[in-house]
Amino acid sequence: MPRMLDVSDEVRAEIGDEEADRLLAGENAPGSYDCTSCRTPGDSGQERTSTVLFIGEETAVLAFAHATCLPSQVVQVTEDQLRGAVKSITGDRVDPEPERVAPEQAVLGVTSGLVLIAGELHPALVVEPTGPIVRPGATGSGDDFLPLLIEQGFMPASELAEVPPVLHGWSVLLAMGQLHAVLQPGPNGGQPVAWWQAHQPLQVTEGWRAAANKHQQVLMFAAPVGSIGRQPREDLLRGALDKAAANGQLVAAALPLAGT
Repeated sequence: MPRMLDVSDEVRAEIGDEEADRLLAGENAPGSYDCTSCRTPGDSGQERTSTVLFIGEETAVLAFAHATCLPSQVVQVTEDQLRGAVKSITGDRVDPEPERVAPEQAVLGVTSGLVLIAGELHPALVVEPTGPIVRPGATGSGDDFLPLLIEQGFMPASELAEVPPVLHGWSVLLAMGQLHAVLQPGPNGGQPVAWWQAHQPLQVTEGWRAAANKHQQVLMFAAPVGSIGRQPREDLLRGALDKAAANGQLVAAALPLAGT
């Protein structure tokens, strides 16, 4: 039975015409599936369904999504993320890799939460490094984290009274119902590259995911080390954001969802 599948040209180019035609004819396509974006059930025999191809360094996984959640597309991921995707799709257990030992250096801590602005809940990511971020090539010991982001187009936020402007070219990759990366424009206008990438895809709440799908964008707030801290509840996170904004230690932007 033919399926209501969308197979984009880039997906077709990767899987080949023969496999794409088999999918469209319903030979290899599942009837029911869990949407790779919102994780709720879908039926390719009853509603438009997108084919989403995740490609790692050595392997690839074909997944399915409601066409209203994601268009048919190819998503480049790391092999670690692809193993997480296989686990998400099949429910199989995947043994985690041992922790890598790295020299001490600042890493970006990312927290997800819902932020109330002008009476409406918005999905947000709060980014705070574990140490000062020094401008590449600099020899001093200052913290250039916020100036570097402002140069990229992020705006200083003195209060959380309104949604920050959209920063075009940047995006948030939410796939398999999990947070994978924050993408920034590639060099010389090339393909987007990861500004931040989860070592393992991060779980987000259903409420956060629903708000992201509703707004089709995620608010990103960034503050220097020591400004926000690890807050166990969203009300405490909001209080820390308000304090950082009042102290002139917060920048923000609205980032579109990748591939939407």
